[in-house]
Amino acid sequence: MKNWPIIFIAALLAGCAHFEPQPLAPGKTAAQFDARRLDDAGLQKFLAQNLGRETNSLPLTNWDLNSLTLVAFYFHPSLEVARAQWLVATAGLKTAGARPNPSVTVTPGYDSQIPGNYSPWLVPVTFDVPIETAGKRGKRLAEAEKISESARWNFVSAAWQIRSGVRAGLLDFTVADRRAELLQKQFAAQNEIVRLLQQRFDAGEISRPELATAQIALHKTQLDLSDAESKKSDARSRLAQALGLGEAALDGVDLNFDFSLNDAEKLTTTEARQIALRSRADILAALADYAATEADLQLQVAKQYPDLHLGPGYAWNSGNAGDNQWSLGLTLELPILDQNQGPIAEAEARRKLAAAKFIELQSQVIGEIDRAVAGWRVAGEQLKTGNNLLAVESQQQKSAQAQLDVGAADQLDSLTAQLELGSAALAQLDNESQWQTALGQLEDALKSPLALANSIVQQMQRLPN
Repeated sequence: MKNWPIIFIAALLAGCAHFEPQPLAPGKTAAQFDARRLDDAGLQKFLAQNLGRETNSLPLTNWDLNSLTLVAFYFHPSLEVARAQWLVATAGLKTAGARPNPSVTVTPGYDSQIPGNYSPWLVPVTFDVPIETAGKRGKRLAEAEKISESARWNFVSAAWQIRSGVRAGLLDFTVADRRAELLQKQFAAQNEIVRLLQQRFDAGEISRPELATAQIALHKTQLDLSDAESKKSDARSRLAQALGLGEAALDGVDLNFDFSLNDAEKLTTTEARQIALRSRADILAALADYAATEADLQLQVAKQYPDLHLGPGYAWNSGNAGDNQWSLGLTLELPILDQNQGPIAEAEARRKLAAAKFIELQSQVIGEIDRAVAGWRVAGEQLKTGNNLLAVESQQQKSAQAQLDVGAADQLDSLTAQLELGSAALAQLDNESQWQTALGQLEDALKSPLALANSIVQQMQRLPN
């Protein structure tokens, strides 16, 4: 069959990958970002899978931390970057597992001095079949697997960072919203106090400094209210960014942060350390990095042993001289001048570096956890004290209102008690915010949220199809 070389080459080319251009259009990607909405069909399917709901119960009318975390997992570009890095590392497994291809060498020659041969052309064909020794391929695969594992844990760490950003944004927005509501009530009460005092001043019952004091307090509350509205708008913008959405996507959306206490109250410093050192993503990534350097060192040691190259050959002559020849060659590099000592030394240094980085990270994590637990406990004590104060002020306000109802006190006394209760509520809001912030810092130190099911993030670890 004369066309077999062409058929053979065509078969080889058919199995090759082909380049497909995928140019980026900044205008198009920006428009796609602006078009993201919480009623996106793909997002609704993703929410149904992870929240255990039927799609007909979606979209949600009230968005909490868990559901918004899923929104960020679906839209946030940082997670796509981490996933792409994981895909790159996973693709390295194919590279590590590849076997070296054999090669063929054709060196046509011309010899007009062969007696009795009507054709002077000789066609020697030599093959080179490389054979790896010392298990190098397996060691390459082991290193690539650890690199892929490290990228996987980096992906998980990115997911936790995204959730942390969502939690902080939602907390800031909720606190600013509640502060604005409380200040609005304070402003209304103070406005009524100023009106009553103005009447008394006009009647000559009080002095101007008494009225001025109330007016100054009113203007200060107005400034505080304006500041709270500004912070609320800023927190809303930062929350949208943490979700991977444009701010317009949150228009008309009800957001809810759960301020209730949870099982973290029972967590000890020792337990927190154990949780982090067993399951914190960056700790596990550092361990995988160290294992990868060990596998690389094993590979470099194995490279001391040279690979074999089989070189069978055939020399064909089209004449009748009968000098067609078969040959079998064997090539082996002699490790005389270099035994791969340089790469081995580099690999040993990289292993020491990875070990030092792990110990450094471990000490940082322990210190971070200790500080987070201590801060969370202090914030918890402040929260309890604030609750007690708020209860006293609430009782005081009820008493003043009861006295007003029976005519034993005037409206100004009731409004003053209401202001004091509002001030206590604002102070307690700060305590709640500090406690929730401390709890978020503790969750960040653990890289394991105390209120979110691990199954949600575990599903995010799976590579996309």
